[in-house]
Amino acid sequence: MNRLTIVGPPLALVLFLLAGALPTPARAHAFPLRSEPRVGWTVATAPTSVKIWFDGALESAFSTITVYNAAKQRVDKGNSHLDPSDPTILEVDLLPLPPGSYRVYWSVLSTDTHVTSGDFSFTIQARSP
Repeated sequence: MNRLTIVGPPLALVLFLLAGALPTPARAHAFPLRSEPRVGWTVATAPTSVKIWFDGALESAFSTITVYNAAKQRVDKGNSHLDPSDPTILEVDLLPLPPGSYRVYWSVLSTDTHVTSGDFSFTIQARSP
């Protein structure tokens, strides 16, 4: 009998079991990579929208951004949506904003069904006279 015939099936089984026991990278939770305006930045010109880039694709129906001013009044247009050409970018349009501090709240559902949320602030600088 051929030695490969005797060793082959048991060896294949051992390799299969070992491969299943090794850790593999898992896609879980979508986390922000960057935003515009950037986290904590002071900008000279009021943005017309807020965009957040995530490290994984998002489910549009369950992913939102809201923006509030220092008086806790909502200042976005309520139209959070994914970029049509990239499901990792979530954005919302803003009302015209005066100088001041703003807080962005986001909550997303990744396509692997994990929910993450967070917030950050940015400031619009008052113009010098």
